[in-house]
Amino acid sequence: MVQKAKILLVDDRPENLLALEAILSALDQTLVRASSGEEALKALLTDDFAVILLDVQMPGMDGFETAAHIKRRERTRDIPIIFLTAINHGPHHTFRGYAAGAVDYISKPFDPWVLRAKVSVFVELYMKNCKLREQAALLRLQLEGGGEGSHGKESAGLLAELSARLAAVEEQAEALSKQLDDDSADAAAVATAAHLERKLTGLRRALDALEPGTGAAPNLPAQG
Repeated sequence: MVQKAKILLVDDRPENLLALEAILSALDQTLVRASSGEEALKALLTDDFAVILLDVQMPGMDGFETAAHIKRRERTRDIPIIFLTAINHGPHHTFRGYAAGAVDYISKPFDPWVLRAKVSVFVELYMKNCKLREQAALLRLQLEGGGEGSHGKESAGLLAELSARLAAVEEQAEALSKQLDDDSADAAAVATAAHLERKLTGLRRALDALEPGTGAAPNLPAQG
């Protein structure tokens, strides 16, 4: 069973959260509500999220301040943030959003299809990264047990399975990159996809180095 990605929705108005849920329910992912910046930061302490939809105008801790806290935390600094705002104060206001770490900035009322499409890109990138981490974890298990003769056949089988799984992820990542290029997607999404491809290349090299007769164990690609 494939684990669903979590999407954090942050808005102080219940009707806005309800509208976001209605728009994003078609993605069939887990939607988590937060009615304030403080509540959002609390949710981020325990759960991993694919993307955060963050309202700018909130009482108390506003969206800019919330984003600043998110980007200061090592655990959450790489989570994409899409700012949502009902007020357009011009270029300076938009620049402040990007300076706070947002990957996108959408004014209300927004096109539901556009918002859903943007969120789906980051969900797909998140799922690809999760698969990559799983492959790296399996590799480490294989390396730890590879020296025992009684496990030779099991190790060889695991290596073949890893290679097949990685090939499938590589194919999906390549297709996603082509789609982003064709659709002239956001620079942040393109950069994230390129980062994923680099990590896939490193993992492929590590797998190739595990083939019989290649010698020493490889250095696994760093996570993050």
